[in-house]
Amino acid sequence: MSRGSEGPVEAAKSRKALLLGSFVTAIMLTCMLTASAHGEERDDGEELDVYGAPTLSTEDRLGDRRYVAIGERAYVAGMQDGSFPAMGFHTRGEMGGVWAPPIKLLDGLWFSVGDAWLPPAKRFTSGYGYAAMHFPEREGLSVVRTDFVPDGSRALLVGLTLSDASGEGREVPLRLDARSDLMSSYPWGETTPSQLDYNLPDKASVENGRLVFRERGTPEVENASEHDWAAVVGSELVPTDSETGEEGFRGPVEDPVVCPPSPDETPERCDETEYGRGAGGSLDYTVTVPADGETTVWFAVAGSDQGLEEANAELEAALSDPEGALAAKVSERLALKEQTILDLPADRQLERSIEWSKQNLADAVQYVEDLEVRETNAGESFPAPEGTLPSARFLGAGWPDYQWLFGTDGEYTVFASVAAGQVEPIKDHLRALREVSLIDNGDSGKVVHEVVYDGSVFFGSNADEGNTDETAKFPSAVAVVWRWTGDRAWLEENYAFSKSNLKYIFRELDEDGDGWPEGLGNVEREGMGEEKLDNTVYTIRGLYDLADMAGALGDTETEAWATERADTMLERFDEAWWMEGVPQHADSLKGDEPVQQRHWIGATPHEVEYRRDGELVVGLTTEERANDALDLRATECYGDEFGMYHTGRPGCDEAVDAPAEEQAYTLNTAIASVADGNYGRLEEQKKWTRANARLQLPDPGNASGEPDEMPGAMPEIAPSPLSGRTIDRPLNERPMVHQAWGAYGTLWPVVHQHLGVRPDLGRGALEVVPQVPPGSPGLSVENLILGDGTLAVSTSASGGVYTTTATPHLSLVSLTLGHTLPDEESVASVTLNGASVPYTVRELPRGQEVIVEADPTAGEQTLVVAREGATVPDTGGRSPLGSTLAALGLALALAGGVVALVRRSKRTSR
Repeated sequence: MSRGSEGPVEAAKSRKALLLGSFVTAIMLTCMLTASAHGEERDDGEELDVYGAPTLSTEDRLGDRRYVAIGERAYVAGMQDGSFPAMGFHTRGEMGGVWAPPIKLLDGLWFSVGDAWLPPAKRFTSGYGYAAMHFPEREGLSVVRTDFVPDGSRALLVGLTLSDASGEGREVPLRLDARSDLMSSYPWGETTPSQLDYNLPDKASVENGRLVFRERGTPEVENASEHDWAAVVGSELVPTDSETGEEGFRGPVEDPVVCPPSPDETPERCDETEYGRGAGGSLDYTVTVPADGETTVWFAVAGSDQGLEEANAELEAALSDPEGALAAKVSERLALKEQTILDLPADRQLERSIEWSKQNLADAVQYVEDLEVRETNAGESFPAPEGTLPSARFLGAGWPDYQWLFGTDGEYTVFASVAAGQVEPIKDHLRALREVSLIDNGDSGKVVHEVVYDGSVFFGSNADEGNTDETAKFPSAVAVVWRWTGDRAWLEENYAFSKSNLKYIFRELDEDGDGWPEGLGNVEREGMGEEKLDNTVYTIRGLYDLADMAGALGDTETEAWATERADTMLERFDEAWWMEGVPQHADSLKGDEPVQQRHWIGATPHEVEYRRDGELVVGLTTEERANDALDLRATECYGDEFGMYHTGRPGCDEAVDAPAEEQAYTLNTAIASVADGNYGRLEEQKKWTRANARLQLPDPGNASGEPDEMPGAMPEIAPSPLSGRTIDRPLNERPMVHQAWGAYGTLWPVVHQHLGVRPDLGRGALEVVPQVPPGSPGLSVENLILGDGTLAVSTSASGGVYTTTATPHLSLVSLTLGHTLPDEESVASVTLNGASVPYTVRELPRGQEVIVEADPTAGEQTLVVAREGATVPDTGGRSPLGSTLAALGLALALAGGVVALVRRSKRTSR
């Protein structure tokens, strides 16, 4: 997962019309993109565009900040000032620009307005599905540029809104420069073969007023296929002039700095690389801008790996109605905003972070066709394809270098996806993982790690040493989707593969027969033993989840096998892995000897939950040990205000000295957040939720008060002692500006832990048992997508009175309502819809869960729990009879007459 100073190959191993709009349309677009002038300003740093969608903007160091505008089939990656320097490390310097996966189209595009190249933008705006740049006014003319990709399209649309403030209409010269670099997403710069071997020269021409770039031929590489790749750039207007050539056409960049191929030393900033074999071209236009008015001009960049005809068709479709396409995209994103509508009055920063994370998840959805699945042996070979997957839809891991299909990322992101109601994309992600794994690994059961857009399996084939954790996590990901949807067909579709995952682990990855799985995990560092903690943790959880699914399908043999395996591992877990003097679980085992290096995976035993005989169980150790370990994780040796470090430093425990990696990945921080929540440590959890949330939003805690890099986007790595701020690092060595997995640490804690939503819809069951964070009067969610309907929950805690209101609009067999009280409190009364009811007290590591069985068909229902000494709430207008019954129920409750107390014995070291 972590890279440090590794090269791109090693890093991948370890980490695991121009259209003249109508005057009205121009006004609407300008209004949308200049919200400070035309939209509603808010006091939280956000502004609303014309569609009512939030935007976030920054003016800080735009030339050092990357941005992405992403669609399902194309995207652009550049700098927030409008420039396109070389960026990325997989093929060093070639990961930015415009892409229509599985191929790259352009290095970039640049605009000249009024006989001068646009200067660096002064303001950048992130919107719902689009990005905008605001350029300085010159001679009474201002320009706003909008980038977006319509979903389903292999075209980038770029709109220029030109506004006149001089009071005089004018004819404005407009020029577009485009620099191609048609290139496949694989191979990379340091693989065998590399792009030095594989990339062919582009040819440029002008056809029908459009720039056409083509790369045709067969690379002189064994098993390479003949290809015909095309990129087309243009508009609906006829250019007044055009030009093409092999050199130049980079806008204001006259003497481009060329990066050498990796791993040679490179300047901190380059414009081109030696991998590139592109061409260039320009198109000139004249545009009329009315006095004191605006004109919107649209350009499109479209491409295809299937030839020029398809590329032209994509461009025509994109330019047919750009404004309509933009309105449709924002509308679709607003619809996603209306799912999982949270109200967090005590933590608006977290609430807003989650709103943007819902957009990040939608951004991440990718779709590609004709994946030729081949085993590359971590970039060391390029064999003939083993098979072809007709299409795949998935969540790209991170931009601009990890934008394709990963096992690890999807298996963590699934928790955020179901909590956000974005279920279908994560279903498709898991399907794609399964199908590629079956093509590459046959029926072994092993899950692949990393699959590039073209189908190349970089890592995770049968011959590779890992990743064990991804194979172990797949059944749990399937189970999460099943429980949140109740989709039996989904369960049946994935059950056989899930079973094969766990069978593979015990057949192939336990050579010494000690029950602990071997192989690579999330962390691989010098000195680690063969058996890794995270592999063990996720295998135990995976076994219990497999047993749960097997029981639902009547596969009693597998249910018994998986349960027995998991029970045996759990009974021996602490004895083998716990290090009392630290106190932490070992990161790995060398033989029988525990090895402690302070890696983030030490939090995984406390992050997991599972079901055993229908009962929810959190963590794999005792409550006391979990709290000791999590207390240590909260110290300055293991993290700071920006998150939990990949590897802690000595000084806060008694473990042996080991190299530290004080770098906070948003996934590490998410793991810590979920772990604290499992144990009711909601005050401590705030450190981690705020660490991830602050990266997306204007933050007074940053020296500049600005988001970390791209407003609204959660990055891969936070500012850290090891590497400083991302925007201070060379563009070819940066982590991802947009990464999906960090939302696990914000969405899941709020929906699943604070609001207590626990669906088991495969059995028609739903529990809602909130725990209100300290200092919060309460919180709520509306339109939470569950099964065939939705759920609304509101909860509060004040003066010893705990209230839970749930309104399910879905098919249920059973409904359990409750609230979580601190261990030291005693229950005085419990009422449901104003009437006293029998209740059960269930002890979990997070506290006492006071629960009742409610009518699953009755609609809105309210549970009120009062501790001893609290003022019982008003009857709320109940009838005298209802009040009398309530009073009688309270008296009986105080006498202990209706209390059914069920205590689950806490596990000790087994």
